[in-house]
Amino acid sequence: MKNKRFFILIILFLVSSMSLNVFAATVSENTTNVPTIYGKAAITVDVATGEIIYAKDVDKQMYPASTTKLITALLLAENRVKTDKIKYTQSAKIQPADSLNVNLHPIALNETMSSADVMDGLLMYSANDTAYMIADNVAGNPTNFMKMMNDKAAKLKMTKTHFVTPNGLHDPDHYTTPYDMSILARAAFSNPWVKESMNKKQKSISTSKGTIFKIENTNKLLGLNGCIGGKTGYTSKAGRCLVAFYERNGREIMGVVMGSEIYPNDTYVFNDMEKIINYSYTLKRTVLYVNNSVVKTEILKYKPLKFFGPDKTVSVPLVVKEDVSYYKNYANEKDLKENINLSDISISSLKGNESIGTLRLTQKGKVKTYKLYSAASSGALVKNDMPIYLMAGGILVLVLVGIVLIIRANNLNKRKRRRRKY
Repeated sequence: MKNKRFFILIILFLVSSMSLNVFAATVSENTTNVPTIYGKAAITVDVATGEIIYAKDVDKQMYPASTTKLITALLLAENRVKTDKIKYTQSAKIQPADSLNVNLHPIALNETMSSADVMDGLLMYSANDTAYMIADNVAGNPTNFMKMMNDKAAKLKMTKTHFVTPNGLHDPDHYTTPYDMSILARAAFSNPWVKESMNKKQKSISTSKGTIFKIENTNKLLGLNGCIGGKTGYTSKAGRCLVAFYERNGREIMGVVMGSEIYPNDTYVFNDMEKIINYSYTLKRTVLYVNNSVVKTEILKYKPLKFFGPDKTVSVPLVVKEDVSYYKNYANEKDLKENINLSDISISSLKGNESIGTLRLTQKGKVKTYKLYSAASSGALVKNDMPIYLMAGGILVLVLVGIVLIIRANNLNKRKRRRRKY
């Protein structure tokens, strides 16, 4: 009896250990690999598909600081060409530190710079005065430019964003979210001129009076580990902010970090970005339905004789012929929805030869459609349709017999009429 009890205890111990190992592995995969960052809110997105990979308070309204300059750059690129002359204006002149005029060399009113140099000063050096040069020259004044910024944000469906200043200096009514900023960043990155400017590490720019400014990109990650562009930002209210684009093995992922720690060397925000980007490149998709698996079984109505005859019903397993997957994070799971739409059903489609409908998988800001196919067995369909086929066959035989009898009767009548005539 004691040996039996001892044997049972050993089995229970082994089972418990296996369960704990599986649980630990699950916890490790789903939680411990998710990076901890100083930024109050952040996001990473697959540039090609728009899918959210990493999410931390992506809808939290935050102050964007100089990452605002991405929309200013985009509006410049859409309304000017590189060779256009941009005047230095009064509203640019009065901008505080982190401007060409204050930090590098005084610029006189009405001096001009090429649009290309203004773009580089804006995105590389993050010069506050260049943002107002753009506002005045593109829209006439900063107020009109504010309207252009918000109209563009609305067009991009940045629903939780409102812009006031073209350079992102603090205003309580100037805010966005990491998710909205990711929308803007992808739109800016898709513009070749903006993308080119973000990718420059060093540049010399000049004014019409011959003043030359040597500038460097404030994005310290540029050129490291696949970083191909981005935009920094900082105010005391916003904290450290960063937008960055990466390309590794042909795949582009972008990240946004907002409200990171204020530190003289900016190490926190750059470390935050590297953590979430590295995580995003290694994260595997969560599979909802594997290839050739049943998504749902539906009772479907169809006509065995296609254009006429009675309707029949059949139980049809609906399958996908590719993996249905998504990136598991709270933002996607909160909005995750599955919607099945079925098309007109025919015998051919029930046999799985063609798509029978679609499965729409909705995540935050992303909808992907997968084709559905019938997995109904041929035997079940034949058995289901046999009575109608037999009935249709019987009717067809009766019709053919009737036609033959009518033809024979007509021939007989013709012979009789001939005899009478003769």
